Amino acid sequence: MNSIVLPLAARAGLPPLVLACLAATWVIWGSTYLAIKFALVSFPPFLQMGSRFLVAGLALALWMRFVRRAPWPTPRQWAHATLVGALMLGGGMGGVAVAEQSVGSGLVVAFIAVVPLIIVLLNLFWGVRPGRLELLGIGVGLVGVLMLTRGQGFQASPTGLLAIALACVTWSIGSVLSQRAMPLAPGAMGFASEMLCGGAVLMALAAISGESMAWPPQPLATAAWVYLVVFGSLIAFNAYMLLLARASAGLAASYTFVNPVIALALGVTLGGETVSAFEWAAAGVVLMGVVLLLIKPAAR
Repeated sequence: MNSIVLPLAARAGLPPLVLACLAATWVIWGSTYLAIKFALVSFPPFLQMGSRFLVAGLALALWMRFVRRAPWPTPRQWAHATLVGALMLGGGMGGVAVAEQSVGSGLVVAFIAVVPLIIVLLNLFWGVRPGRLELLGIGVGLVGVLMLTRGQGFQASPTGLLAIALACVTWSIGSVLSQRAMPLAPGAMGFASEMLCGGAVLMALAAISGESMAWPPQPLATAAWVYLVVFGSLIAFNAYMLLLARASAGLAASYTFVNPVIALALGVTLGGETVSAFEWAAAGVVLMGVVLLLIKPAAR
């Protein structure tokens, strides 16, 4: 799929850095849902996410401070990182992990398609109105994801649905605040501070919930956790934050349309799942929505 979409993005005039960030959020984040499911065998949801972001955030912060000589965030920037991290990571990623305990991973990914719509609505408070093509792309993409939810394998519990709904809302609010009202420290140090603060919030939630890790952890769960730290946190999450700073809100959130397609492909190749013709058709509608978002990526 990326062999089709990324050349289209290049022809749309996107800078190479934005293209790389799109590839990271589309491909890597599309695979992290399977990794979260694997890691849940030994790492409960809040503990899994909190330890993941604390390790990734600490590694990135130390690199930026002592290798790149970047200054530490100011107290105000730490305050911003705490609130944004609590929303995007504590509520957003924590809610996703909780939902995957009882909701099919396909439905979790599909539900996240509401994020662009929420972001568009929130941006209206700052007078940011999306263009017609951007709205059309969001609408088409959402229709495609809704089609995916009508396929096989989508079962949910009320608790899981509530968790993913809250995750989408808190992630969207945090994304918009980081763009419009609560800037983080410049560059990767800002991302590191957000991961540290969000990770601390998640570990507090783990303590309140009485979570504990299964010891010794299973090898597959450990490998999935390491993958989430390196690829899901250090690479893809930083790519998403760069997109928020350098691209339109709709384009930054386009991963919500592509990730279900990636998840379906992984289910077939790694999970032995069967995907119906209807579900592949839905994936094609999702791709159409992404292409529409790419036509005018710079529109704000």
